[in-house]
Amino acid sequence: MIFINEGHYPSFHLTNGKLSYIFHVLESTQTLEQLYYGAAIKPRDNYDYLIEREVRPSNNLYQDTHTTSFEHIKQEFPVYGTTDFRYPAIEIAYPDGDHISHLSYVGYTQLSGKHASNLQPMLRAGEEDAATLIIHLKDNYSQAAIDLHYTIYREQAVIVRRVVVHNHGEESLRLKRLLSMSIDFPHDDFELLHLYGAWARETHLERKPLIKGVQNFSSTRGASSHAHNPFLALVAPNTSEHQGETFGFSLVYSGNFLSQIEVDTYHVTRVSMGINPFQFDWHLDTGESFESPEVVMAYSSKGLNGMSQQFHDIYRQQLLHNETPFEKAPVLLNSWEANYFDFDEEKLLEQAQLAKDLGFDLFVLDDGWFGKRDSDNGSLGNWTTDLDKIPQGIRSLASNIQAMGIHFGLWFEPEMLSVDTPVYQAHPEWIIGHPNKNISHGRNQFVLDFSNPDVVANIFEQMSQILGSAEIDYIKWDMNRYISEPFSNFLKKHQQGELFHRYILGVYDLLDRIRKAFPAVFIETCAGGGGRYDPAMLFYANQNWISDDTDAIERLKIQYGASMVYPISTMGSHVSEIPNHQVGRITSLKMRKDVALFGTFGYELDIMKLSDADREEVRQQINQFNQYQSLLHHGDFYRLNNPFEAGLTAWMVVSKDQSEAIVGVYQSQASANPAYERIQLAGLASDQAYELLELDHESKDIPVRYGDDLMAIGLILNENFTGRADEYWGREKAGEYHSRVFYLKIKKDK
Repeated sequence: MIFINEGHYPSFHLTNGKLSYIFHVLESTQTLEQLYYGAAIKPRDNYDYLIEREVRPSNNLYQDTHTTSFEHIKQEFPVYGTTDFRYPAIEIAYPDGDHISHLSYVGYTQLSGKHASNLQPMLRAGEEDAATLIIHLKDNYSQAAIDLHYTIYREQAVIVRRVVVHNHGEESLRLKRLLSMSIDFPHDDFELLHLYGAWARETHLERKPLIKGVQNFSSTRGASSHAHNPFLALVAPNTSEHQGETFGFSLVYSGNFLSQIEVDTYHVTRVSMGINPFQFDWHLDTGESFESPEVVMAYSSKGLNGMSQQFHDIYRQQLLHNETPFEKAPVLLNSWEANYFDFDEEKLLEQAQLAKDLGFDLFVLDDGWFGKRDSDNGSLGNWTTDLDKIPQGIRSLASNIQAMGIHFGLWFEPEMLSVDTPVYQAHPEWIIGHPNKNISHGRNQFVLDFSNPDVVANIFEQMSQILGSAEIDYIKWDMNRYISEPFSNFLKKHQQGELFHRYILGVYDLLDRIRKAFPAVFIETCAGGGGRYDPAMLFYANQNWISDDTDAIERLKIQYGASMVYPISTMGSHVSEIPNHQVGRITSLKMRKDVALFGTFGYELDIMKLSDADREEVRQQINQFNQYQSLLHHGDFYRLNNPFEAGLTAWMVVSKDQSEAIVGVYQSQASANPAYERIQLAGLASDQAYELLELDHESKDIPVRYGDDLMAIGLILNENFTGRADEYWGREKAGEYHSRVFYLKIKKDK
């Protein structure tokens, strides 16, 4: 998978038959030049034919040369200055106050699998799964050594990149910028696709042409944020969901990030991604090293769906935490929209018993069980049971619920602190913010300084007391405000530029401690919904609550956009109350189920208020999810109709062996005298006959369609009323917000 043409100035070719990534060492400068990234090509003995070098007006690195301008050479890991005026991947501040660097190639290392990190999340890789190339660079002006890590996986069109910087000198250095990857494409014939949003409308999709100059998406909030997801893709203008080239980039990081595209006036496109350099200033002392987070680069020649499926497969297999106390993904009932803060033990036990009777796997007690938490005004950081609400304590409550035959889970917000708590009274300096300057509020709470190991240890001890005293099978890990005044009372003055990164390392540390102490606990991460929906969180978690907006219509866009990079098995999706608590919309129980089905699937409503008919429908819905859960969570996901472009949304999942599939179709609004609608399916076996069954729909006849015509002609959504005109005019109208789900299975010969 890694082919090296040896010599003083070698070339490197990473390929697995699905993609090729090629770069080489420049003889004149001993730096790295990017030569090719795209569809797989066969290894060659020499790649000099890929070099483009003509004389252009420019600064040249060496006197009496005319082709040593880095401004006109495609860079693999660029520095600023020394003739390249584009934004760099690394910036080092030296003791003299200058930022002038030159990184020279000194060698390489190969290994099977890949190195792990003790500090931050990384994709896994066994020795048979992947191969890693480490390029060793040295800084000509210091004793810094820079290692560029490239991991290529055998089965996916994926390359993972990261950077490690070592200070072997006697003087400290300051890293002002260290991105995880940079690549220069030879043209700008791309469109840019990214995910943006806000609270309750996360992961909305935008696609637009590139412009000359710089475009970037970032976070300065201390979390990856609702505003921009740490993902982007470059796509050819003719790329659709199912055809055309796509280059996807996903950052395995939960803090401040930068995703940047820079197009120069010679049409070269530079993509770079990593920790946001804004307010980043890391002091690297003698003997210390600094590790960047990983970037996952996915290539597809089969459109956006092809790219997404590469991300889905690699994240399911090599990232997600898969050890749980459940035999399958649990169908949970979350207490939040039913109770908010208003509950007692009797009420919880009644809800849990009914949940068990309806077929739920898990009852989750959300906010309000600790301290004196009757609103969002206090008690965060006081993780002791409110005995006024739960007189016998969490251990007794958990035991009583589990005795019913249903699992039990709890909500935590470990990173926050309220002023009415013993922790704040003892350690007001543990919150982030300058003690002599105003500290803003968010949801009546402050952010704990997780750059301080004592803070992490205190919260871990409190959580361990709860988790160790009772059988808690599930944690909902929430985070409901950003860091707005970054100052640590723990860090020294010269370390304040390290706060954001040290904070997120502290979050990882706490998650890692919980994982090691309670390895089987099921974790769903959350940050006011999707405020920290990123691959790094999924390293520790089983799924993510992707939005506080539970409205079925709004969720079509949120889940569609998120599927660009994240598998649907990670998308926390609930059937919730109506009128919906975020938008006030009323949708049918079936519509809400049909949307949540293509996610983790759960409920967040007061089941005690449901009618007998609705309770029976919920029971049937849970049975339906259980029947198709393996297909939904392990198959290949295809987007069919885009909710950002049309009123009809459609998507589907096909099993890996193509023997079965499930299709969701959603009408956002009803209209009079509508046009006929067809949905072209994808991913089926073209020569196989499929039985077609509409779920929740009684039909005596099960039609049979072949894969080729379902993909070429499509699923016909309208009926044939020939000779049935009276029946047509008398039929029951579907009404507003209509959904249909179809199941396909290869017909067995009798």
